[in-house]
Amino acid sequence: MKRIFLFILLLWGCAGTVRAQTYLKMNGLYALVGVINPAVEFRVSERLTYQAEIVYSPWQSIRDHGVSKPMHFGICLNEFRRYFRERNDGWYLGANAGMMLFKMSKPEFRHGKLYLENRYSKGAGLMLGLCVGYEHLFARKWVLDFFFGWSYMLSWYNGYSLDGQIDLYPHRPVMPASPDPYNGSGEWYPNKIGVSIGLRIFDPAKKAARRDARAREEARSGR
Repeated sequence: MKRIFLFILLLWGCAGTVRAQTYLKMNGLYALVGVINPAVEFRVSERLTYQAEIVYSPWQSIRDHGVSKPMHFGICLNEFRRYFRERNDGWYLGANAGMMLFKMSKPEFRHGKLYLENRYSKGAGLMLGLCVGYEHLFARKWVLDFFFGWSYMLSWYNGYSLDGQIDLYPHRPVMPASPDPYNGSGEWYPNKIGVSIGLRIFDPAKKAARRDARAREEARSGR
């Protein structure tokens, strides 16, 4: 949690440094299941923004059909967004890239139901993806961000049984001739979904207006 707060403070500081209109957000959908997803979105141009975010799942164990399985991971994601109308208002398309560390059981569908594998993987990965979303401005400085993203994920990991013993035969298209716990995979998966609420924490136009107003007041006082 300390790292999460440090990340937010760092991005807050960056907002003041780059002098760009900035929104600080939190994903409410993830929060409902105990996953933390803070983000900061910066203005680049009239219709282009850049967003930096992290996703952190603290769950060392969750119950899946009566069995405890790990779902512990962290993701750092960078995204550029192109708005069709104007920044932070309306539909947008985004392109993102990120990295992840994980210790988790892989989701899979069996008999029409979603399960987690009866094993887990521990490793790292990269992702490249696209997203679509819609932002709605309200109350002058607040924003709602609805989004969904899909990415190609490359990951490298070791497999383990649920009791923590290393799995020498992780699943692969072609099994090795000799036991090998190391595996790599490339797959298409959703990489982001949610509804974030954001607060504008820096607005250079308003700051400039206040500065000009102070200058005019000082000029009148001088006369």
